[in-house]
Amino acid sequence: MSSTKLRNVASVAIPVLLGAGLTYYIYTSFTPAQLAKMKSYFITANYNFVAMALFVAFLGYVFRAYRWKYTLAEIGSYPGFTINFLAVSIGYLVNLGIPRSGEVSRALVLKKYKEIPFDKAFGTIIAERIVDFFILILLILTAVALEFNTLKEFLLKNIPIPLLLILAILGFLGLLTSIYLYKYSKWKLIIQLKSKIEGLNEGVLTIFNMPNKWPFLFHTLLIWGSYILMFYLTVQSLDATQNMTLGTTIVAFVIGGLVMTFTNGGFGFFPALISKILILYHIPEEAGTALGWIIWISQLIITVFLGLFGFLALPLVNRRK
Repeated sequence: MSSTKLRNVASVAIPVLLGAGLTYYIYTSFTPAQLAKMKSYFITANYNFVAMALFVAFLGYVFRAYRWKYTLAEIGSYPGFTINFLAVSIGYLVNLGIPRSGEVSRALVLKKYKEIPFDKAFGTIIAERIVDFFILILLILTAVALEFNTLKEFLLKNIPIPLLLILAILGFLGLLTSIYLYKYSKWKLIIQLKSKIEGLNEGVLTIFNMPNKWPFLFHTLLIWGSYILMFYLTVQSLDATQNMTLGTTIVAFVIGGLVMTFTNGGFGFFPALISKILILYHIPEEAGTALGWIIWISQLIITVFLGLFGFLALPLVNRRK
């Protein structure tokens, strides 16, 4: 096996094994009484709320696919809503394997089926992610502002601040080095990279140049609103969590979203962190863990279903390819 393939396998297998190990550790740390209590939460959950949450999650896919047309139009590409939706669905599924690789797959779908240059299509996706990043930062600040006193102890205890500072300094130095090499280096590799980035820049800059900024922003708010509503509806499925305040809900949503972003779909880690956060609000660990698994499993179901549907439907909607 080549080193590239080995790295790809490791990037998928290691997070999955860590998630499985964490799940096993948590499971074995519960007493039989706690496991029975957790089972009762699963049995008595109101799955009508979960079904509504899945529908809202589906709307999130629709909003994201529709929003994409605004940035694609700025590079002169009009693949249509159907292709956009299928590409988005496939992207979410691919992210379960390698985090953030779904963005690449979305651009590859447009290149293969609509002959849209990969670098330009990928640039439009990066533009979207830049906006989504700022929305996420805004939500994080909102969560901290609403629940600062409660979160302070948790953050100091669980977030390695010195390590984060070291990583931030190294990242800043790396950024300065990259900028210097990009501007002044005459290396052949750097020159080739510049030519590739030119197409990427065209896609990224669409967000600043397009005339449909307000419709784009409106659909961005719809996307994030659907995420929060989906989370809130699932919270309502358990008696132990249905009285959570808006601040608590946003905090749990933000923590869960970060875990989903930086791991393979949050397997193992998502339920564990959700339960730890909710303990701060005097919600039983069994209920928090059950809620985390209900949210994670329901999202896994829709991600796999729509992703597989996307793979199967693409050849049918574009037979010539």
